Amino acid sequence: MMNKNYYAVLMAGGVGSRFWPVSTSENPKQFHDMLGTGDTLIQKTFKRLNKFVPSENILILTNERYNELVLEQLPMVEQRQVVLEPAMRNTAPCILYAALKIQKENPNAVMIVAPSDHWIEDEDAFAKDVITCFAKCENEEVICTLGIKPTFPNTGFGYIEFEKESASELKKVNQFREKPNYETAKDFLAQGNFLWNAGIFMWSVNSIVNAFKEYQPEQFRLFEKGMAYYNTSEEQVFINENYPKAENISIDYAILEQSKSIYVLPATFDWNDLGTWGSLYDKLDKDKSNNAVVNCKVLCEDAQGNMIRSPKGKVVVVDGLNDYIIVDKEEVLLIYPKSKEQDIKKVLGKVKDTFGDQYA
Repeated sequence: MMNKNYYAVLMAGGVGSRFWPVSTSENPKQFHDMLGTGDTLIQKTFKRLNKFVPSENILILTNERYNELVLEQLPMVEQRQVVLEPAMRNTAPCILYAALKIQKENPNAVMIVAPSDHWIEDEDAFAKDVITCFAKCENEEVICTLGIKPTFPNTGFGYIEFEKESASELKKVNQFREKPNYETAKDFLAQGNFLWNAGIFMWSVNSIVNAFKEYQPEQFRLFEKGMAYYNTSEEQVFINENYPKAENISIDYAILEQSKSIYVLPATFDWNDLGTWGSLYDKLDKDKSNNAVVNCKVLCEDAQGNMIRSPKGKVVVVDGLNDYIIVDKEEVLLIYPKSKEQDIKKVLGKVKDTFGDQYA
């Protein structure tokens, strides 16, 4: 029997512009099968959460323009589970909104907030780690997060610094640290009490609502006005009118950097945030020349270390290219050095300016 007090909020509103041209504002990366597994990222995440959270207790937080995509890809989900943001306001407002909805339905709920675009191989270890955090959240007014043991001095992630002398499984968090430069990241690894921030959080609904009450009183008052409407037919009218008034602020700044009672569990599973073509390349199987191939049939000569993706069944011939991202989509072909993948966002902006929004 699954625990009826377990809830999940699956964050699926992002655009994933670094995965252009596959990920577009009309059809972002979470709705694509990026790994060639037969499941899209959102489907994979839902199944992972559904191992320990009842399917009717999983809410999908997304932008209103993706409502149809969510219902199409997750046919087991009812419309009431799709929480639609009428405006982009970062992560704090949507998390508060979802928490108040859940609190109204079940004041004893504990919940996980999880991004829809992560790659986690050992799903049983993930479930075990989350349930360990849930147990802490049920008994104490705390915020829990999962930290990833760093394997190299990554400058693309935020870090979590925890108390060194903590002997228990869950470590008290000293502070969240911004994305560091390379030297600082090396220093973090040398110190040994730093973890990557995976953006996976657990808390009881009462704890997170109280944290907003304390640290974000204006935001709290704005959304508390809707308590009579949440989970009713009048909810969307209230949200459409009031949500755009919310401050644009991340959960990290709004709550995590201010709370005094945060604990981190060093994760026991492999994790990748699938943020870029390079991170996807790292996770895919490679051929003998270290090329990662999704969907297509490839003939390579003197070509190594490439990330190659095309529509299913297409033949792609590559000669003399090393360490490139080659992505073929109906109306766009991207051939771009892997070393410059962080600039794909900028390229997307130039394409929009030059050729129009239909390619973005």
